[in-house]
Amino acid sequence: MADEKENKPSIMVPISDLDTVSQEDANTFDELAFELATIQQQAKKIAIIGSRNLTITHQQIIEMLATALIRQGNSIITSGGSSGTNAAVIRGAMKSNPSRLKVILPQTIGQQPSDVQDQLIGVPNIIEHADRAMMTLADASRICNREIIDDCQQLICFLSHTSSTLHKAIEHAEESHKVVTVFYLD
Repeated sequence: MADEKENKPSIMVPISDLDTVSQEDANTFDELAFELATIQQQAKKIAIIGSRNLTITHQQIIEMLATALIRQGNSIITSGGSSGTNAAVIRGAMKSNPSRLKVILPQTIGQQPSDVQDQLIGVPNIIEHADRAMMTLADASRICNREIIDDCQQLICFLSHTSSTLHKAIEHAEESHKVVTVFYLD
């Protein structure tokens, strides 16, 4: 039997023909694996941000989405707002489980319009930033969006194609390797 093994032809594979994995390919694989693991998690921290200028129908859809995501065991992070995306998220989250909602304000509660202050009554987890009180709302909002994104695993954003602030937020989320879902409203 030893002679039979010795007489069988063997196949030689040149090592130089083997595919190599570059560092860039390895990083892409790691990013995809991380995103897949995030998507498959039972409970996630999901940031929902977006435009203030929404139709009532869009607001109702966002409100239902926030309610459903929280009922599935997720936590929601958003910012304050009397109309639009953030207001719809807050309404939806407050209907299902307020303890799973975190609202990060760009400045302080006192700097918010009275209708926003009214909407925030009963929200148990509000983060405000007195250190940004002297900033313009636009600058404070940009920083706030980054803070919201840094605190989440997944970003859902509702925006128009012309919204540069929200596009920058999406870029930051992608650079931070977050799972990003974008809904364009125009």
